[in-house]
Amino acid sequence: MTESQQVGGTRSFLPAVEGMRACAAMGVVVTHVAFQTGHSSGVDGRLFGRFDLAVAVFFALSGFLLWRGHAAAARGLGPNGFRGPRTGHYLRSRVVRIMPAYLVAVVVILSLLPEADHPSPTVWLANLTLTQIYVPLTLTGGLTQMWSLSVEVTFYLALPILALLARRLPVRARVPAIAALGVLSWAWGWEPFAHAGPGINPLNWPPAFFSWFAAGMLLAEWVHSRVGLPHRLARRRVLMAVIAVAAFLVAASPLAGPEGLIPATATQFAVKTAMGAVVAFALVAPLVLDRVDTGHRLLGSTVMVTLGRWSYGLFIWHLAALAMVFPVLGTFAFTGRMPTVLAMTLVFGWAIAAVSYALVESPAREALRRWEKREKPAGAGQAVDAEADAIAP
Repeated sequence: MTESQQVGGTRSFLPAVEGMRACAAMGVVVTHVAFQTGHSSGVDGRLFGRFDLAVAVFFALSGFLLWRGHAAAARGLGPNGFRGPRTGHYLRSRVVRIMPAYLVAVVVILSLLPEADHPSPTVWLANLTLTQIYVPLTLTGGLTQMWSLSVEVTFYLALPILALLARRLPVRARVPAIAALGVLSWAWGWEPFAHAGPGINPLNWPPAFFSWFAAGMLLAEWVHSRVGLPHRLARRRVLMAVIAVAAFLVAASPLAGPEGLIPATATQFAVKTAMGAVVAFALVAPLVLDRVDTGHRLLGSTVMVTLGRWSYGLFIWHLAALAMVFPVLGTFAFTGRMPTVLAMTLVFGWAIAAVSYALVESPAREALRRWEKREKPAGAGQAVDAEADAIAP
């Protein structure tokens, strides 16, 4: 078997990708803790605030993991005529992976967290259905980070359609088409309807962030291609680290917008999203385009893989954990103490995430596996089950 047939993405499970997911989840926590402790201005505010590009890493990971089955099928690499992930199985796995833990979090937070502030029926409905980015004034305390999950779910729903359209393209045209759509998405800030009325922000809608998903989709295409320039660049880890840091610093500069929550111009927004795509690509590429026998001692370690499994729980619960930290410390928001608040938020958040995984996420996925085994003949769907096990938001 040639090296081009052994590229990392042919493995169903990539431990270092799980570790990167854990890092991305902690990056989201950093940016929110920094804001809540008053670090939203000055040089440190710009740097801490731009840890929100961890969301770009999440999106790129989803783009890679969910698209690689389609990329393999386009090249005839699926076993026994396998033509890509089955849509029914794919959608069921997405619902079971996302919704049970999410619904528990929404009900608990809206019911018990003071920051939720007696939500209206509209707030309840929008958050329970993950449509809060489309309904004015429904992003609420303890759940404001869910805008990105709403974007991601929209991508999940669109992916089978994108895969169907991509089948009509020659294999050699798939990479240029994905890249072109990604670059085109940077123009979203100039669209007239990207600036709606109060209470809603179309700059948080999915088209604005397609380049972040496209970064992962391109990697999925290259992971099933002959070793070429993308692979050789990805294997130069120092170079990719330098690119990631440089793009992060540009995103943290005035070129990508003002400090804090002040709205950016269309040009600044385009710079930020473009740099997010570069950061995500540079961080994920070395993990998936390297040789299959390459180890990742830190990201692929047992601890990081475990945290990666719990990372979804940290993402959905960390603002609630942060709200718990202030009264425990006997302090208030925007009064500093970032290192202590961050450490305690991570401790509380990871603890809640572990419980969520053990009591909700894992049982739900196991229930789906048992149901599908009963519904399918022996051996049916095996080509996609390993892929489904590997994917996660």
